[in-house]
Amino acid sequence: MDRGLFFVIGDFFNTFGSAAAAARAVEAGRKPRRGDLKKLGIDPTAFDKIGRF
Repeated sequence: MDRGLFFVIGDFFNTFGSAAAAARAVEAGRKPRRGDLKKLGIDPTAFDKIGRF
């Protein structure tokens, strides 16, 4: 196998892990980690401006 394939697989699992961690934080009423938001392409500053209904 090519090293590129391992990189793609690893990157997929890192992204999935960040999505799961951010979802758990939001469900628990906490702010997700900045690194997780950045990995998902979400601006942490913009996320801070999101209000609750």
